[in-house]
Amino acid sequence: MADMELFRETVLAWAAGGPGGPARELAAGLPVRVAVLLEGPSDSAAVNALAASRGRDLAAEGICVLPMGGAMSVGRFARLLGPPGLGLRLTGLCDVAEQPYYARGLERAGAAGEEFFVCAADLEDEFIRALGLPRVEELIRAEGDLRAFQTFLHQPAQRDRTPEQRVRRFLGTKKGRKIHYGRVLAEALGPAPAPAPLDGLLAAL
Repeated sequence: MADMELFRETVLAWAAGGPGGPARELAAGLPVRVAVLLEGPSDSAAVNALAASRGRDLAAEGICVLPMGGAMSVGRFARLLGPPGLGLRLTGLCDVAEQPYYARGLERAGAAGEEFFVCAADLEDEFIRALGLPRVEELIRAEGDLRAFQTFLHQPAQRDRTPEQRVRRFLGTKKGRKIHYGRVLAEALGPAPAPAPLDGLLAAL
């Protein structure tokens, strides 16, 4: 939905210090009811891809998926979009290491009661455990990244990491790769159960 994409862009500009009027005007004219706050664009790609694979059009349902550009932005987005601002229901994902920070940020923004779903390490870790390491490595091969992955594995810094940690690190080594694989890993689930945080998030929307 083009209007929801425009709303997303105006919110991101507002959070970056721009005027809030355009976002307020769009919110008043759109059936937007929920803002899904995610740390970055790879999480956003995964959530949108998984929702689409489950036959859902989040924008048409009045759900705006927002990559915040980092966990430290959660308080600012909550103030703009939650009870103190546009009054939207807030939800989203966070990594377990960031959970205390999210709790403080939401409390300070007057949105302490909003429900967020926690990934054990990060979303990539959740996908690796859900799909299994061999399947993820098959996907890396299918996406044409096998040679780059093999070169990466020979780096001295990777020797002391577990196979799962190496894959997670590889997915973040090139600009755009995490975003691409956010979609690829989500679509690879097919009809299989999604990782618990994603499953909980979609069920709550």
